[in-house]
Amino acid sequence: MAVEKTIAASSLAEVVDRILDKGIVIDAWARVALVGIEILAIEARIVIASVDTYLKYAEAVGLTAPAMAAA
Repeated sequence: MAVEKTIAASSLAEVVDRILDKGIVIDAWARVALVGIEILAIEARIVIASVDTYLKYAEAVGLTAPAMAAA
């Protein structure tokens, strides 16, 4: 009996949809020093997500102000 292996092909739209749904964060930090003297420091954080996903994350970690109750 032969074993068949199938690879599920994902379209670009499915990949983009999954990234926007779950979100992705790329965090980078670099420092250039010469003889112990820091010349250049670069810190970057790139967030790729849908607005809805970002707002859920921001609310969960306290980055947004709490909504004011209607009077």
